Amino acid sequence: MALHESEAIILQSYSLGEADRLVSFLSRAAGRMRGVAAGARKPKSRFGSTLERLSYVRIWYFENPARELVRIRQCEMIESFLDAFRDYESSVALSILSEVSQAVLPDREASDANFRLLLLAAQTIKRTGKAGLPLAYFSLWTVKLGGWLPPLDYCGFCGVVLPQESPSFIAHGGSAVACSKCRRAGMRTISPATVALTRRMLSERLDRLSETATAANIHQATELTAIMLDVIEQQIDRKLTSRELLEPTA
Repeated sequence: MALHESEAIILQSYSLGEADRLVSFLSRAAGRMRGVAAGARKPKSRFGSTLERLSYVRIWYFENPARELVRIRQCEMIESFLDAFRDYESSVALSILSEVSQAVLPDREASDANFRLLLLAAQTIKRTGKAGLPLAYFSLWTVKLGGWLPPLDYCGFCGVVLPQESPSFIAHGGSAVACSKCRRAGMRTISPATVALTRRMLSERLDRLSETATAANIHQATELTAIMLDVIEQQIDRKLTSRELLEPTA
């Protein structure tokens, strides 16, 4: 068996047997993987709190090509998010980041862009204590990196250029953005301000967006998150459990 070392983000861990844990993690070098951490549930486990959700760690694991699960040998903490999970709003947002990453990313397919996106969003939530913009940014870029974001500048049905001062409409699964004439039942409305924020998020860094955030931006971010999570749910063909915990908005 080969021993591998990589930066990783813990996506989820589950009890396994009497003393072990089954761990889902995102390796920077190898993509999303699952492994067994033997003895991780024992009181004096060498793993400590490194297997908590979204822990940013350096991980060592043995891999046998004939087996689906790797054997986790050791983890060293780089950054913990336990304190951020104690705040309700942050906890819900971090749970969505974890669940989406686990559902969307394929097994053993490295993606440095997705790794950096997840870490950046989690760190911004932890640093600011505010989840609105980071969650919208993460959801939008997850859809963008997945190849599921439709063009925002023209109607996907008739091809007309969409006026920037008027609302547009998006199909539930994100297959196309429509003008007012091509609007169909069940489509979500996208306000001009939300489209403008979307364009900013696709061209500006998250830390810059967070520094200049306004109350209006937060409202638009909430609208954008709802739209992008609809697209993600359509792609994974199921509802996100953690999304149900988001506070309803007017």
